[in-house]
Amino acid sequence: MKIEIWSDYVCPFCYIGKRRLEEALQSTQLAGQAEVEFKAFQLDPNTPEDSDQSMVAGLAKKYGVSLQEAERMVENVAEQAKTVGLHYSKEMKVSNTFKAHQIAKLAEQEGKAAVVTEGLMKAHFIDAEAIGKKDVLIRIAEEAGIAGSRAEQALDTNEFAEDVKRDITEAGQLGVQGVPFFVINRKYAISGAQPAAVFEEALRKVAQEEGVQPSFQVLGDEEEGVCKDDSCSI
Repeated sequence: MKIEIWSDYVCPFCYIGKRRLEEALQSTQLAGQAEVEFKAFQLDPNTPEDSDQSMVAGLAKKYGVSLQEAERMVENVAEQAKTVGLHYSKEMKVSNTFKAHQIAKLAEQEGKAAVVTEGLMKAHFIDAEAIGKKDVLIRIAEEAGIAGSRAEQALDTNEFAEDVKRDITEAGQLGVQGVPFFVINRKYAISGAQPAAVFEEALRKVAQEEGVQPSFQVLGDEEEGVCKDDSCSI
């Protein structure tokens, strides 16, 4: 089962949607049967790469509202994030995510996509870091086990820029107007951070159609009372 997710690292509902999908994969016991791939999308490609502007100030400017109203917007989405165990910082920063998407593409090549995707979202929403900045991105790559010199090279040469642009173009071709946008087996689509039950229903439907069997849920201590080729737990 292939799940493609068009997402942006500064989209609060993308992190919430990620958690709800993960919850659904676990509850349906299909986590081991699904290949999850994140695709690039940019909500605001015009954001300066060196921006240090707070999210509150950015929202106030974007929507023409007061700082107090913008603060309430941030607080409202933070409350929704808590329902999936995420605690968003009030100090989140506005960031251009094009380079973050490039680092994610490098991570795919290095087999570290899941770790880097989580690292980028955590850095932005939980740690309030400016993920448009090169030094932050290199550190996130290093924490995932990617050499800092390799990450720096990829960013300096824009090695994965065309891959990012290709994802964004494909989103337009598919009619994606907002994120997160989930596509399962190129057959079903889910728009937005829907409740976990919506994901569960879709996953079960696809699994039934494709003859995918859920993984066993192992109960108890896996090492207790077990004999293996070279030993028995006594």
